[in-house]
Amino acid sequence: MLILESFQAGLSWECVLNKREAFKKAYDNFDSQKVSTYDAAKITELLNNKQIIRNRRKIEASIKNTKIFLQITKDHGSFYNYLKTFTNGKIFHEIGKTTSPLPDQISADLKTKGMTFVGSTIIYSYLQAVGVIYSHDKTCELYRPQ
Repeated sequence: MLILESFQAGLSWECVLNKREAFKKAYDNFDSQKVSTYDAAKITELLNNKQIIRNRRKIEASIKNTKIFLQITKDHGSFYNYLKTFTNGKIFHEIGKTTSPLPDQISADLKTKGMTFVGSTIIYSYLQAVGVIYSHDKTCELYRPQ
């Protein structure tokens, strides 16, 4: 999910979603162990794949970020445990925002670890996608009472 979110930088989420299956195939079903081993040949393959977003900086960042993701997972037991160091396991209910102090903090920390394309808005979207930030109000068809 974090790989997809990082590709969204500067683009619409709809653009990324329309390419989700192609990304899944191109990125070996988002297997982080495999992605972390991608080399120059795989980068060239991704750059030539017309089914995905072919931005060299984002592709290289996705590989580098995956390596950092794996280190965070190793250090904390899981990426969720890492997120809990910021959330204490709490679900945040926010509507009509694209950033807030929580993703600001996580984004800043990920950047200190060396990740790129993980700005506050990208992290906000990621936190929504994984359920840490719940943004459906009562008029939304996806709303579920909490």
